[in-house]
Amino acid sequence: MEVLIQGVGLVAIVVVAAALARRLGLLYPIVLVVVGLLLSFAPGLPEIRLDPELVLVGILPPLIYVAAKETSAPDFRFNLRPILLLAVGLVLFTAFAVALVVHALLPEVPFAACLALGAVTAPPDAVAATAIARRVGLPRRVVTLLEGESLVNDASSLTLFRLAVAAATGASVGPEHIARDTAIAVGGGIVVGIAGAVLFGFIHGRVTDPLLDNSLSLLTPFAVALAAESIDASAVIAVLITGISLGNRMPWLMSAASRLQMEFFWRIANFLLQGLVFVLVGLQLRDIVGELRTPTGTVVVVTAAVLGTLIIARFVWVYPATYLPRLLPRLRRRDPSPPPSVPAIIGWAGMRGVVTLAAALALPPDLNGRAYPRDLFVWIAFAVIIVTLVLHGLTLPKVARWLRLPKDDPTADALAEAAVQQRASRAARERLEAHAEGAPADVVEQLRALTERRSNSAWERLGGTARETPSQAYVRLRRVMLDAERQVFRAARDGGQIAEEVLRRAQRDMDLEESMLSRTDRRMSEDG
Repeated sequence: MEVLIQGVGLVAIVVVAAALARRLGLLYPIVLVVVGLLLSFAPGLPEIRLDPELVLVGILPPLIYVAAKETSAPDFRFNLRPILLLAVGLVLFTAFAVALVVHALLPEVPFAACLALGAVTAPPDAVAATAIARRVGLPRRVVTLLEGESLVNDASSLTLFRLAVAAATGASVGPEHIARDTAIAVGGGIVVGIAGAVLFGFIHGRVTDPLLDNSLSLLTPFAVALAAESIDASAVIAVLITGISLGNRMPWLMSAASRLQMEFFWRIANFLLQGLVFVLVGLQLRDIVGELRTPTGTVVVVTAAVLGTLIIARFVWVYPATYLPRLLPRLRRRDPSPPPSVPAIIGWAGMRGVVTLAAALALPPDLNGRAYPRDLFVWIAFAVIIVTLVLHGLTLPKVARWLRLPKDDPTADALAEAAVQQRASRAARERLEAHAEGAPADVVEQLRALTERRSNSAWERLGGTARETPSQAYVRLRRVMLDAERQVFRAARDGGQIAEEVLRRAQRDMDLEESMLSRTDRRMSEDG
């Protein structure tokens, strides 16, 4: 019962804090972390400890799966080079930079232990990047790079973390061990991810019940992650590959009803899981401070040095990684050099998150019987999360405006959409004419009008006029009509003319139609 009460309480905190963030116009991850920090010292609050295993196997896989499912496979492939330079190259560079700085300040601590701390603090977090980058309104390709980096870098950082911990605890770690562990982590993750995509894609293709489809979708990230963990492969890479593959094949694997239900389900699950992650991070403050035994002066100096190293190392890596590869003429023609503002905003977007804290909490209590400042390392990981999340998260919108980043052209997007929609409408009309024989003439005419309206609505968004467009008028009037229909159905149910089941079925159909109207209205408002 106590666990249930804690769970309900955490969900309530997430909902209230997210509503407060929206009211104040702030990014909700920052508000949730601050709320967690404040609640950590609330009198009478039960101790809620963050279990590293729960985070890495229970929370991270579904969050990665959702982000991967919404990732464009062509965009990911096109940006694979810069993503890998950030997710692998920058992680290694940052980890060794942090290790060198910490070892210089604490020479009595083995370098391997300092490298483990570097691996803990190096990777920006998938949850933070996804939750903040999109809401800031960064250019589409910058968001793709940040999300791609944060989805892949956990694999490289956790692999380096395991190797560093093994070396620190006295295990033999030579080039052959590094090559073997890396091959298992990366290669095994790829194999498990492909196998998961094939298996669950096969099952999705044969399931017709939306409830079963959604249940299978919920099971997928956990099954793939556990399968990868069982062979010491990277669960992150496995879930990422499965998610991207299934996400890009969903229109062919699932029915429209399954996709609609799945979208709403994962939106709720993603919101709650992200919120719980940020609140749980904040709630750890009391325990982490209570366990801190390192002298205050050392804590301040080493923490500040690590924070400075993380910020500087990211900029030192990002600019050469952006421009040096483009010295090759072939690459420069395929992918021209961006303005300096692009690597600048990528350099400033290094928010850390729950994986950093989970890995720090997984540090061993001692190094083969030798003491080391584990309490300091855990504190540093926690401080890195709070400072980078609050500092970068609060300033990222202002920095983006100050840098005057090249914005995505909404007119070009609308023009491309309109052109494709016109071709799609032409194909739909041709298919209609080929199959219209024997159908009632008024039905065929209604379908022709529907196709024409869909084609026109895409062109209307290019108009830029304040006058109400035909599509806007359609949405407004159809909503009024649906309200009238609902009143009649409810009155008929209250009067005993129809059963409750009939009312629910009719309401479901009307709700589905209105949800589509709301989406259309929202898109027109954004484009306007």
